[in-house]
Amino acid sequence: MDYVVLKWLHILSSTVLFGTGIGSAFYLLVTALSADMRTVAHVARWVVRVDWLFTATTALVQPLTGLWLVRLMGIPLQTGWVAWSLALYGVAMACWLAVVWLQLRMRDLAQEAAQQGGGTPCAFRVLFIAWVVLGVPVFLAFVASFWLMVAKPSP
Repeated sequence: MDYVVLKWLHILSSTVLFGTGIGSAFYLLVTALSADMRTVAHVARWVVRVDWLFTATTALVQPLTGLWLVRLMGIPLQTGWVAWSLALYGVAMACWLAVVWLQLRMRDLAQEAAQQGGGTPCAFRVLFIAWVVLGVPVFLAFVASFWLMVAKPSP
């Protein structure tokens, strides 16, 4: 595959991965803060779908295209910025898997609360706080990875 096409795919998939993550997190955050469980259930259903459709697929494309690019350029995986990028990506994906599980639970709890006409369940609040806390390292890891890949700092 041509280097430029591969690099374009890598950049495009990172844009979709980061953009979808930021967008869906923003909508779920704002909706959850509204405490309208009917709306939260609706938005959470879509956030979960979007995560599987866009985030999961691009999460697979990113390391594949990245490793292929590094191989084409003849850069060892032990190179500082490459190793750090891979480590940060691993942290982001580990947190993201936990976030997806939390979103599934939050969706279900919001749906139950909406059907019962109740307020925000205590368990939902606990999951929401964990979701926000886990979102921070995901965001920071991606921002740091972007910087490393652009700057390619030498040791």
